[in-house]
Amino acid sequence: MIKALIFDVDGTLAETERDAHRVAFNETFAEYQLDWHWSVELYGELLAVTGGKERMKFYQDNYECSCPKTLDIVALHQMKTARYNNMLSRRPIPLRPGVHRLLEEARHNGVRLAIATTTTLKNVTTLLEHSVAPEAMSWFDVIAAGDMVSAKKPAPDIYLYALKKLNLPADQCLAIEDSKNGIRSALAANIRTLITVSDYTRKEDFSGALLVVDHLGEPEQHFTVLAGNAGEAGYVDLNMLHDFV
Repeated sequence: MIKALIFDVDGTLAETERDAHRVAFNETFAEYQLDWHWSVELYGELLAVTGGKERMKFYQDNYECSCPKTLDIVALHQMKTARYNNMLSRRPIPLRPGVHRLLEEARHNGVRLAIATTTTLKNVTTLLEHSVAPEAMSWFDVIAAGDMVSAKKPAPDIYLYALKKLNLPADQCLAIEDSKNGIRSALAANIRTLITVSDYTRKEDFSGALLVVDHLGEPEQHFTVLAGNAGEAGYVDLNMLHDFV
């Protein structure tokens, strides 16, 4: 039996990357008077690097762009995070299909909830409180986020941290992810993984996934299976997940 569901955040709970994180990055670059601009396509490439600070450093080191040698990546990222959180507070991003339903079902059936993400804790808090419910932080026994570990996905560290805090073995948990880096991280921690692809990750390699779907689905909005076998199921629920494990 599954005793805990461990969710990624960006792209998994909500489509935050293209129209929230990317926009906040670009607005911050403009405020700093940098000539950086991340198009939709370029940002998709940069998502191969997990972590906002790490992504900016990678761009600085590998793309033709001008910036002062004294550029403070940490301060730039802090400004971007503040802008992102203000954006989500004013205009909450809707959850992806099936997310809220599955969270509620888990809560009402004694299945514990956790988060394992590379995004900052503040970003998680704002998304949960404004897009899920004001009290949603209390729904999760563990929120493993940002720099709580030194090595970010695809390293397994964030999932190992979550397992330790949950005090559960990997085989009693299931990860829900949207990206190649995410599934590599979860599988490296020996956690079985279901993939719900996002706008940016649809064509990535999800070898090892229990199932790959376009979203978690609803009773009136069935998912499309992209890889694996969901049987007669049209949406992800606890009965379906228990059958998988």
